Amino acid sequence: MSTDNKKPRVTIYEVAKKAGVSLATVSRVINNANNVSQEAKNKVNDVIKKLGFKPSALAQGLATSKSFIIAVVVPSANYVYISNFINGIQEVAKNKGFKILLLTTSHSKLDATKVIEDVIKSHVDGVIIFDDELTSDDIRNINSYSVPAVIINHNVSGETTGCILFNHDELIRKVVLDNISHNGIDMTFIHVHNGGRLLNKVEKAFVQVHENSNKDYNIINCDDSYTQTYEDFKEYFKYNKKGYFIAYRDSIAAAVLNAAMDNNLRIPEDVQVLSIIGTKYSKIIRPNITNLYLDFNEVGKIATSMLIDISNNNLYKKVNKFEAKIVKYNTTIE
Repeated sequence: MSTDNKKPRVTIYEVAKKAGVSLATVSRVINNANNVSQEAKNKVNDVIKKLGFKPSALAQGLATSKSFIIAVVVPSANYVYISNFINGIQEVAKNKGFKILLLTTSHSKLDATKVIEDVIKSHVDGVIIFDDELTSDDIRNINSYSVPAVIINHNVSGETTGCILFNHDELIRKVVLDNISHNGIDMTFIHVHNGGRLLNKVEKAFVQVHENSNKDYNIINCDDSYTQTYEDFKEYFKYNKKGYFIAYRDSIAAAVLNAAMDNNLRIPEDVQVLSIIGTKYSKIIRPNITNLYLDFNEVGKIATSMLIDISNNNLYKKVNKFEAKIVKYNTTIE
């Protein structure tokens, strides 16, 4: 296919040169700013029309020092709930004329430090952080460079910082207390290495309720892997025939369920399982998994709207709380 007739893209630099004005003047005309003479407006608009110039985000941002880019920091984009979160961000960002810069830390403090540098150097308009290696000091460092931020599941707020909080730990307290009151079955918390702040807060609540009630409990460490967890629990259930297990995600819960059933244990009569972060797979896996459900797509949307409002000095509610709910399916009795 011939591309000889394809028109080259006209840049803001060409418009400024042709009109005999500065880049900032062109940007002010594009953004309908008041501090531009009528003569300059006429020159710029005539050149724009003649050259067929289409304003870019860069051209529109020169007058306001905006990049129209939002940085999004997550531990990994491979989890379903994180993907849902990012999709929500993208939807609002696109509607508002922003692009996103995705940065991952892999739950590494070294990576997190590098991410801070990347956020600052990229001159983004703001950052949404869903990661547990970034501390309050790290966030204050980002703010010191006038980068607005919205932090997910970390209670920190300020003039240019907002946060969104979850209630998973509160729900786990209720689950544990209900089990102690009605069933008395020994409960086991499945600890995943590098599970993050959400998992750690839930685990802390799990332990506190048991200790306050003088009840025994178990903590089992496992890899964040379906295959390895399945093999470990297949061996475990050869010697342990009952229990209530709290798993981080649906895939870990499924590994426990399948290992139990392959040892001829009944669900939920012998083994009960609850997933802390429920996704669409809670309803796809058989039996359906009881879970704590939260719409992470909506979290992403609200986080983006909050960030844009902060950058425009329009956000007055700096702290939002999202309420997860217990969705009862076939893997628990109560």
